[in-house]
Amino acid sequence: MKQFRNNVIRAGLEALYFTGAHHLMRPLFAGVGAIFMLHHVRPRGDADFQPNYHLEVTPEFLRRMLWHLRSHGIDIVTMDEVHQRLTDRNFSRRFACFTLDDGYRDNRDFALPVMREFDAPLNVYVASDFAEGTGRLWWAALERVIAGASSIEAAIGDVATRIDTSTIAAKQEAFERMHDWLRSLPGEPDVAREISALCLRHGVDEAAICRELCMSWDELRAFAADPLVTIGAHTITHCNLARQTEETAAHEIAASRARIESALQRPVLHFAYPYGDRIAAGPREFALARASGFKTAVTTRPGMIFPESADHLTALQRVSLNGNFQDARFLPVLTSGAATAFGNGFRRIDAA
Repeated sequence: MKQFRNNVIRAGLEALYFTGAHHLMRPLFAGVGAIFMLHHVRPRGDADFQPNYHLEVTPEFLRRMLWHLRSHGIDIVTMDEVHQRLTDRNFSRRFACFTLDDGYRDNRDFALPVMREFDAPLNVYVASDFAEGTGRLWWAALERVIAGASSIEAAIGDVATRIDTSTIAAKQEAFERMHDWLRSLPGEPDVAREISALCLRHGVDEAAICRELCMSWDELRAFAADPLVTIGAHTITHCNLARQTEETAAHEIAASRARIESALQRPVLHFAYPYGDRIAAGPREFALARASGFKTAVTTRPGMIFPESADHLTALQRVSLNGNFQDARFLPVLTSGAATAFGNGFRRIDAA
């Protein structure tokens, strides 16, 4: 199903590009700027099974996007500057802002060197448990379990279910099914319980994945000292905030900021909602981020930034740089606002 969806999206991007419709849509939907969303930046691996590939782009694709923006006279700015321009209503020049979620080590090793080539700032949102080395990257753990198994078992809907994972196609189907099931569970303890059981059964060291992929506090201190880097918060545990009690959600938001500020000895003024879609962040979470003192907070809801975004600083939309669509032809489509307009039902602001 997800492959079908990806094919539809690719067809839509190609249609916008080849018809030139994105040029016609630009005046209506390009807005005053864009906040780009990334996770991993690293060379592509050679494994046949990479279900989380949408969460990564190559350094070369990032370089092409930066060159595209610079060649069109678009300012590349920090989240502080996004906030300043919105609050000052300074829209004389279009801008782009690059945000990277979770705090992966490849942000330092591959993204930062490319950003330096263009003297372009980047904003990295850190889940504090990931920096502690105790976080659970359950989607990465699920990939590793399925990659190494010919079949897996799980109690889906309280029914013991055996799922074939003997071929690449079967692995992909199993990952999609398990991913959707895990995201549907009532709370984070439920996800943790199921993933831990799978990892134990299949010999995957779940705890080691976090330490392998994410920067530690010591690494983040050095990384944050670079003048191009801004560190933001991304909760403590990378939980679905909308599924937490208000007290727990408020703690996840505020305490993540306090932990990062204590560890890095610098202010943390910007926030990103984990998952960030409609089922993970809504008006309650937007208000909690505002009450915690964040200048801005970003979602994963697709959209450009418009003058009206100044009234929704803790519900800012982003443009995903998706690993499945790394084609230079799509760059003008992505910066035109045409793609996100189709993705969000032609809403300029999606903050409800």
